[in-house]
Amino acid sequence: MKSEHIYKSHNKTLLLYHLVFPAKYRKKVFDEMIDITLKEICEEISSRYEINFIEIGNDEEHVYFLVQSVPILSLTKIVTIIKSITVREIFKRHPEIKKELWGGSLWTSGFYGNTVGQYANEEIIRKYVKNQGKVYNKMYQGQLNMNM
Repeated sequence: MKSEHIYKSHNKTLLLYHLVFPAKYRKKVFDEMIDITLKEICEEISSRYEINFIEIGNDEEHVYFLVQSVPILSLTKIVTIIKSITVREIFKRHPEIKKELWGGSLWTSGFYGNTVGQYANEEIIRKYVKNQGKVYNKMYQGQLNMNM
């Protein structure tokens, strides 16, 4: 599947995220059967939520996702949906995995997340913003602090 703009009544977006979920205890639980199940579950998630799986890959202890979604779903909500549904369904369909993980969770509590720019990187966007007006007035540069 290729990413495309998503059109809604008041916006047009192309929001892509690179996500990495490590298996709990970095256990090597992903094999060909689990991969097939995970793909099926992700297809089911796509049909129920506005989360499109562009690509899924893994090694024996991590799963890597390239997903697309809409602005109403925060990154945390996307991660929560994917993690909770995949663990429930994988444990239901493959109870041996649950035993291997001592009845715990499939995923670690953390994750890696990054935005993906299809058309431009940070430097190109900086140049684009700078060249929009006749006179450029840099109002701020740096990291905004959201902790007030």
